[in-house]
Amino acid sequence: MRMINHHPGRVSATLLGLLPFLLIMLIYSLASQERLADNPNDKLLPGLEQMTAAVDRMAFQEDRRSGDYLMWQDTTASLARLGMGVGIAASLALVVGILNGVLPLVRANLAPLVSALSMVPPLAILPILFIVFGLGELSKVMLIVIGTAPIMMRDVAQRVRELPGEQLIKIQTLGANSWQVITRMALPQVLPRLIDAVRLSLGPAWLFLIAAEAIASTEGLGYRIFLVRRYLAMDVILPYVAWITFLAFALDFALKRYSQWRYPWFHGAQ
Repeated sequence: MRMINHHPGRVSATLLGLLPFLLIMLIYSLASQERLADNPNDKLLPGLEQMTAAVDRMAFQEDRRSGDYLMWQDTTASLARLGMGVGIAASLALVVGILNGVLPLVRANLAPLVSALSMVPPLAILPILFIVFGLGELSKVMLIVIGTAPIMMRDVAQRVRELPGEQLIKIQTLGANSWQVITRMALPQVLPRLIDAVRLSLGPAWLFLIAAEAIASTEGLGYRIFLVRRYLAMDVILPYVAWITFLAFALDFALKRYSQWRYPWFHGAQ
């Protein structure tokens, strides 16, 4: 039997998916034990006990200076910025993407601008954002918007243009105007595709957020990582990275499940 025709079962697929993670954890554990055996004070590859103690200190003990639980404070701040940035970007992508996809005059006017903006490296204009919007929350949110919105706009517009031409002809034959074409034909079919675009943009959004927090912030997951790096506090950095990864996975999973629940017809056609 050819490998291309061999499909693992549900249990086998789950085990195969876990295998790389288990191998990485095993390799790290062996390397950490070896380094700590040579030097118990080694900070590069902290052991599980060191990282557990760091998480307990950051998440479950009040900070002596501020009285806050730093890990939860950082998480709340970062998620608020991420949610606002991605929410604004998705809203802009929905409006501009649908207009670009449905209306040829709008597409001729805005599509070149959207294409040009999607090619601008967002991190390259981060200093400009700090100058224009200051060092507060707005500049961090705007970096996420500028970094993710143009790509989502192009994706939504492309998805609209891929809708069957027969639908456009039929709805116009029934007397629909441009607004009705947008709201009754394009919008319902493009919403699940927008969710997919948001899911794909979460990775870059986290990157832009952490970069902005590292440069100018007083709280946030990215801020904390770059704050403790000067002390080589890998026992804090590694759990924070793992926590960010978990949050990203949880957000992606929640969006996927919501899309499957709200738009079963879309996923059934895939």
